Amino acid sequence: MAKGKKKPGTPSSTIALNKKAKHEYHIEQRLEAGLVLEGWEVKSMRAGRVQLKEAYVKILHGEGFLIGCHLSPLPSASTHVDPDPTRTRKLLLKRTELSRLIGQTERAGYTLVPLAMYWQRGRAKLEIGLAKGKKLHDKRADEKDRDWQREKERIFKRH
Repeated sequence: MAKGKKKPGTPSSTIALNKKAKHEYHIEQRLEAGLVLEGWEVKSMRAGRVQLKEAYVKILHGEGFLIGCHLSPLPSASTHVDPDPTRTRKLLLKRTELSRLIGQTERAGYTLVPLAMYWQRGRAKLEIGLAKGKKLHDKRADEKDRDWQREKERIFKRH
């Protein structure tokens, strides 16, 4: 089998997607960050119990944190651990990436949005987008473009 091809029936490496982010923001740049997790959180991620919809990334004291990400604990979680589903999770970023992100968010008015969570070589990774918020007319224009592309595909498919 060729390298990089998946067998049919193997699970996807994607854990969760933030579909709302592309609608709400112009994504300028994408970064990959590791996560500091507890054992029960990894088990919940493997079960697919993650929501990124209302999560955001904040840089505090020179470190990145994922805030508002909801990880539902499994009912079979350990009895001696009190799981907090929306706890603040630390992100693992390089110093150069952090310093550049600090400059962009403080001076240029960008915001950091979690786009996707996925597995890479057995480790949970978070894709972060450096983004600017869209105005209402931008959202309408994007929707109009999407509709036109869809209509074009239908026309070409018929002929």
